[in-house]
Amino acid sequence: MKNFEDYNIEDWHQVTKEGKYILFFHADWCPDCKFIEPKLPELVAEYPDFEWISFNRDNNMDIAQELGIMGIPSFVIIENGKEIGRLVNKDRKTKEEVETFINGVVNK
Repeated sequence: MKNFEDYNIEDWHQVTKEGKYILFFHADWCPDCKFIEPKLPELVAEYPDFEWISFNRDNNMDIAQELGIMGIPSFVIIENGKEIGRLVNKDRKTKEEVETFINGVVNK
């Protein structure tokens, strides 16, 4: 998983305009983010068709506000520049919940 800052492009729209992406919003102080983070490598491996991008919400508040990300951890699926699904709330998320979310979006 890449951090958004690794792209050296400030416009997330430019980064995600072609292809399939899962955006992961988190913060260093967030205990629920720390809960799901150890499972992220497994999730990334399970969904290799997607490029995963990590957004520290505190460092990217303008993007979080644009996307309406108020609760973390949160996941947004983008395909060719368009949002096709989101799991956005302030609740703790299990690996199984994230898989169910992704599968529900991908298998529509």
